[in-house]
Amino acid sequence: MTGTPSTPLDERLLEATTGALELFGIYLGDRLGLYDALRKRDSSTAAELAEATGVAARYAREWLEQQAVAGMLAVDDVTADAEHRRYSLPEAHLGVLADPAALDHLAPLARMVVGIASTLDEVVGAYRAGTGVPFSRYGPDMRAGQGGINRPAFTSALVEEWLPAIGPAAERLAGGGRLLDLGCGQGWSTVAVARAYPSAEVWGLDADEASIAEASAAAAEQGVRVRFEHGDATRLPDAGPFDVLLLLEVLHDLSTPVEVLAAARAALASDGAVLVADEAVAPSFTAPGDLTERMMYGWSISHCLPAAMAHQPSAAIGTVIREGTVRTLAEQAGFGRVDLLDVDGGFFRLYALRP
Repeated sequence: MTGTPSTPLDERLLEATTGALELFGIYLGDRLGLYDALRKRDSSTAAELAEATGVAARYAREWLEQQAVAGMLAVDDVTADAEHRRYSLPEAHLGVLADPAALDHLAPLARMVVGIASTLDEVVGAYRAGTGVPFSRYGPDMRAGQGGINRPAFTSALVEEWLPAIGPAAERLAGGGRLLDLGCGQGWSTVAVARAYPSAEVWGLDADEASIAEASAAAAEQGVRVRFEHGDATRLPDAGPFDVLLLLEVLHDLSTPVEVLAAARAALASDGAVLVADEAVAPSFTAPGDLTERMMYGWSISHCLPAAMAHQPSAAIGTVIREGTVRTLAEQAGFGRVDLLDVDGGFFRLYALRP
């Protein structure tokens, strides 16, 4: 959606509807392997794409036309008849749509939106009852979307920039230190750390059993040594001490953030650090907000807040976790120092919490 608060509301809603429908087109291209097939060829007709992917030719034609009209794909001759038109994936769009490791890979947003849409009936019920919707109810699309959207940063920037920024605690990993990735999800961050620091003892912990299964499979496929476990933070002190704990886009989702941070502190070595990456939102509430603020509140009303409210009592933070909130939570958990890291986190703001 490209509209701003100064755009008339009726125009914004039309843009939003078109944007949502175009996300569904991206979802279909991702799920059906259409983009992957296109990236392997210079160009394709509808019949060729249908044969390569196993979809019906009439659907392939309509999807290709929609993608070209939306500016996602290029078409060689718009005047050619439908059967002979050739479509291609522009080089500039390759990373966004078809390369899961590219830093501009945003196609997983479509899977996140579909995961939320499929659960909105339950969200409506949660609003009325004051309850929540467990993360697991958002299903495989949400898991895949969440993992996919974070994968590029978690597999590159995390080990190349974020961890080095916390100093000696991270340096010890090269010599056999210990790291725990708390709320590891599909494990892309955990696997990246294990690959970058092969001498380190690397753990991944998540309360979602399906995510842990997918993370374990990813580690096995890439041949790295990681200990993945399904569970919550209550066992952290017994597993420590760790030189580094990661909380990557996790803190705002926690029902009991102070208790989890306190457990993390108890599991931390005396000179260790907790690396927190969470949303780079504005310092304080303002309205109307910019595009980032609008997007974060959109995730919050439909997913992050209901998921956090599924476990009671809940701090019910929501997606829009501001710097002041992070500092307050860390102080309440007993941390002596919170450093704002001077690195580019993109959509994330990065903190080092120290005992």
